[in-house]
Amino acid sequence: MFDSLSERLEGVFKKLKGRGYLKEEDVDVALREIRLALLEADVNFKVVKDFVNRVKEKAIGRDVLKSLTPGQQVVKIVHEELIELLGSQNEKIRLSPNPPTVVMMIGLHGSGKTTTSAKLARMFKKQGRRPLLVAADLQRPAAIEQLITLGKQIDVPVYAQKDEKDPVKVATEAVSEARRGAGDIVIIDTAGRLHIDEELMTELRRVKEAVKPHEVLFVADAMTGQDAVNIAKSFNEEIGIDGVILTKMDGDARGGAALSIRHVTGRPIKFMGVGEKIDMLEPFHPDRVASRILGMGDVLSFIEKAQEAVDLKEAEALQEKLLKESFTLDDLKEQLKKIRSMGPIENLLSMIPGMGKQLKNVRIDEKEFVRVEAIINSMTPQERRHPKIINGSRKKRIARGSGTSVSDVNRLLKQYKEMKRMMKMFKGKKGKFKLPRFMPF
Repeated sequence: MFDSLSERLEGVFKKLKGRGYLKEEDVDVALREIRLALLEADVNFKVVKDFVNRVKEKAIGRDVLKSLTPGQQVVKIVHEELIELLGSQNEKIRLSPNPPTVVMMIGLHGSGKTTTSAKLARMFKKQGRRPLLVAADLQRPAAIEQLITLGKQIDVPVYAQKDEKDPVKVATEAVSEARRGAGDIVIIDTAGRLHIDEELMTELRRVKEAVKPHEVLFVADAMTGQDAVNIAKSFNEEIGIDGVILTKMDGDARGGAALSIRHVTGRPIKFMGVGEKIDMLEPFHPDRVASRILGMGDVLSFIEKAQEAVDLKEAEALQEKLLKESFTLDDLKEQLKKIRSMGPIENLLSMIPGMGKQLKNVRIDEKEFVRVEAIINSMTPQERRHPKIINGSRKKRIARGSGTSVSDVNRLLKQYKEMKRMMKMFKGKKGKFKLPRFMPF
């Protein structure tokens, strides 16, 4: 999402870092470029004005202009101000000491509200809680069916009354059901509209007054830029919101919504949707997002994704196989599956400092993973354990079975051989395999 903004800011900072001494005029020129970059990224103009003024106030101080690394000091100030703009720290959903915790999801049609409700339920379930999804969007029959389907997909119960016309009754009965033991987190998917109208606001106010939610979360489509900010402001004034979930953060929008919405509404961004899959919902960490914007990567998020994908016992078993040089093609297939479960490869690599710029013009073909898995699946168990026995005729059979070519099979075997050779280089002098615990491969 922030690719264009990141590129512009990197260009500004490159000029500053190349100078051993900065004058106030140099800072002014840089700030003008930063202002333009933010405006082009669709950031609210009042937000841009306040942001640039705060950076300037700190950047023209004697300590910065006279420091040995003035350019780096300015980058540091911009980084700190971006974190402040985005919300300083991650804010979690407040859980009620007396379950159930009621979470009310609001937003317009097309923002991804129903899918986000299911993503949130899945996240709570992984934490050991018992979420209950509530289909209170009675304006759209398809929304009820969609939530029921998503609930089955993540094995979370859905409270729905298809013939009921009053969302207040559905919501209150669902909360009562949860109190009887059905769940300790109630997530209410409310109705939306294509635009804000009084009928929608009246309905949402009635639901809120009836169930008294502990959290009201506004779901905003980050792709709509300033529209998302203006709509969030209206919902906050009319209904009152406790936080924001930004969806479609993996898209090619310019990032203005993410950088403006907290400043305009005064409410924190709590989560962000980074893909269409049901597991692609992440806590919003302002410091990490600020680092991504400035091209510094996001190693902590990368580690967390890897830790989530890899079980500690599995990692130790893999380490033992690598130590004994018994790493097979079956093991390779399993590790590739784990990498894919962590999300799009471009997103993962962009979290590594310095990789984003290098990957700018590189197209990573996700289908290559599918081809590799198909080739390995076409092999016999013996061939997977002992690839050395794969001769010409076996390669032809494997290629036919996987719908690939012999050259594809040869390339995989060559890569596997090269991988095993590199693994030997990781061994310590005493035969101990030095594999970082968080790495999935």
